[in-house]
Amino acid sequence: MLISSIFGSMRIQEEGIGMDIEQLQQLQPALYAYVAQFDDCVKTRPSRQHLWTYVAGQLGPLPRKSVEPMALEAGVPPRTLQEFLALHGWDEQAVARRHRALVQQHHGHPNAIAIIDETSCPKKGDKTPGVQRQHCGATGKTDNCVVTVHLGYVAGDFHTLLDGELFLPEESWAADRERCRRAGIPDAVVYRPKWQIALELLTRALAEGVRLRWLTADEAYGRVSTFRKAVEQAGLRYMVEIPRDLTGWIRRPQVEPAGTVTRAGRTLRKARVARGQPAARPVWQLGDQAGVPWQLYRVKDTEKGPCVWRVRQLRFFPSAEGLAGGKLRLIEAQEVLTGEVKYFLSNAPMKVPLKMLLCVGFARWHIERLFEDSKQEVGFDHFEVRTYRPLMRHLVLTMLSLYFLVEQTDRLRGEKSVVDRWPGEGSGRGTTGPRHVPAGVHTPAPAGGQEDRVLATECGQSGRFP
Repeated sequence: MLISSIFGSMRIQEEGIGMDIEQLQQLQPALYAYVAQFDDCVKTRPSRQHLWTYVAGQLGPLPRKSVEPMALEAGVPPRTLQEFLALHGWDEQAVARRHRALVQQHHGHPNAIAIIDETSCPKKGDKTPGVQRQHCGATGKTDNCVVTVHLGYVAGDFHTLLDGELFLPEESWAADRERCRRAGIPDAVVYRPKWQIALELLTRALAEGVRLRWLTADEAYGRVSTFRKAVEQAGLRYMVEIPRDLTGWIRRPQVEPAGTVTRAGRTLRKARVARGQPAARPVWQLGDQAGVPWQLYRVKDTEKGPCVWRVRQLRFFPSAEGLAGGKLRLIEAQEVLTGEVKYFLSNAPMKVPLKMLLCVGFARWHIERLFEDSKQEVGFDHFEVRTYRPLMRHLVLTMLSLYFLVEQTDRLRGEKSVVDRWPGEGSGRGTTGPRHVPAGVHTPAPAGGQEDRVLATECGQSGRFP
């Protein structure tokens, strides 16, 4: 049962890759060996058996992968699997730490990218921890749902989820501690904005020895200066999307004294932008104001032809409490055919080629794919729980199931990571090698511009930009 279900889950035939009987037979022993690596985190024999049952059920053929159908499929009483999630004394945080250690051991790389994003799971009723009417990406509207924040990991072709945490809405949950207690939410779990949860996930991974070099996130995180500063202080370079109305300057404005203020018994001098200096402007106005030329970058080839973005970058000093913050790189990118525009900020020094920044900034498709696969293949959104600990344990077990699925899919496809093809920091601009460019395909540069062909394969991402 398990072997054939994994075969179906991996969509091997869709990818045009065949498998023989011997390959199929090898999957079940591989899963046994994989789950056994967590034995010292799940110390009793019944709990270890339930761990196997849960992961095997998530990898199985069931259309609905909640506790009851998985238990019935495995021939065990549903109540025992429910108790495994809610009552058994195993350490889900130790399991999560072991998962991250395995990722680092087998897929660690100095150019690894951390991706921050959130996902939502529609739910009925009002008992699931964190549920309320809020923006639900799964339905594209305000809906009753649970939102979780996640840390994704990318190294070449490989990607997986490293960690996740529940977003606890402030008014309907965090402020109502009696409701939280009924849902088993510890008093230590309070409201934190999503960007703060993201920093906690990042800090935890780094403290455990996960090697990360880059970070990317969408504009909900990139717009928060405190988030960006914390990422930089953690030693990471970032390439984060920002909203078009974020303001700042392309030249640092002069400042002048503006009196004093007393804080914590200390008298501090205040400053403000000097009179006559230009006001901060939104980023959508700055490229034309600076007269920076566009360059063309081809990020992937599709059945309809190459997908081309025109890109320009300039120095940028973001507005911070009315003054100019530190110097950053502002990147404006426009999709040539659709006119879609994205804005990014990066703290990477100018010696880092622009094409490397684009590789990082456009790597967010990885976590979107991980969310899609985790929901469609291993039942990430199929949980039916009313208390906090079973929900968190479900998140951890889903990461384990997804990781096994990703590794086995790559193995059966015979893929090798191309992370070492990452463009070197000193390589400057330029084109990719001829092996990356289909014959006869050429994207003309506009007058005064220059073509720079950046295929995803050079960035170690298999040509699968979003």
